[in-house]
Amino acid sequence: MSEPAQRRRQEQEAASSEVAEVAPGVLRLQLPIQFTGLGHVNCYALVDEAGVALVDAGMPGRATWKAIGERLEAAGIELEAVHSVIVTHSHPDHFGSAELLAKRAGADLIVERSFQTWLDRPQPSDSPYVEMARTGRTPWGGIPFEWSRRQRLGHRLARHGLAPYARPPRPTRRLHHGEQLQLAGRSWRALHTPGHTGDHLCLYDEEAGVLLSGDHVLPTITPHIGGITPLADPLGTFAASLAGLLQLGVTTVLPAHGHPFSDLAGRVRQILAHHDRRLASLREAAGGGEESVVELARRLFPARLRGMMAESETYAHLEFLRLRGEAERFERGGELCYRVDSGGGSSATSAALDCGRHS
Repeated sequence: MSEPAQRRRQEQEAASSEVAEVAPGVLRLQLPIQFTGLGHVNCYALVDEAGVALVDAGMPGRATWKAIGERLEAAGIELEAVHSVIVTHSHPDHFGSAELLAKRAGADLIVERSFQTWLDRPQPSDSPYVEMARTGRTPWGGIPFEWSRRQRLGHRLARHGLAPYARPPRPTRRLHHGEQLQLAGRSWRALHTPGHTGDHLCLYDEEAGVLLSGDHVLPTITPHIGGITPLADPLGTFAASLAGLLQLGVTTVLPAHGHPFSDLAGRVRQILAHHDRRLASLREAAGGGEESVVELARRLFPARLRGMMAESETYAHLEFLRLRGEAERFERGGELCYRVDSGGGSSATSAALDCGRHS
């Protein structure tokens, strides 16, 4: 996640044990995590006559599994009542406990149709994860220290007794954009909202104006938009996905981190403005010269935030400019370098507005 600040953001707050109804038939169950600066995951329980659907079951591990049991008990829900486990996207704080939960409950595991995690085998030959494992380098030529740690994940899980909890999700249902499903006694529409990941899923209840937004729209931080993705233009795709939400009659947003909020349009404008500022900073940092992704990321991010995520987000913004004719890309010593047009005018906001005009 990006857009850090000195004060604690909502998404960084520790998980509360409180179970609260946040929309008709929708309960918020907060699960604890310590992951990229976040403090909790909102697991939503959608209650109906058939039982319960749970959206985003948190990280793998004993702490999450214990918290799920405690929250369900506080809500008066038996594990056997869970008929569906829904995962909004392929990040471990959302899919980590989904497979175990679905198996123990005998529930369906529901995802967006293109859903795939880095734990899955086999991966497509053109997957950025496969390429990183083969070459030991990121798409922009940097050395992915986080990736080497990720490769050792299985050993750490086994050493700490977490292996039984960390199971790759095996979906039983894959949703297409616009597909309807019955949850909490009414119809919800599946929305494919790529950008944060290529397989991001939101759920929209038109009757009550409720949007389960996952990480696509968060209340006080912006979702990470990185370049290690099957998307050719992650930032442009993200802006288009945001624009698509503005066509809906959303009155309540239920995010995967942070608190429910109502002003979707206002928050979308803030997120787009953040990326516009990042693009402006990138043009200034590049200065019309030839700079590598790693060099530019070091200029854009403070020391405490540097690393593969910062480089990945820088790469995504550079590709956004290149695809709009405002940057040139070339290779130098095994690393991708860019020459950025300092006078370019493309922005995330303009990309979203253009999408809105043609939707």
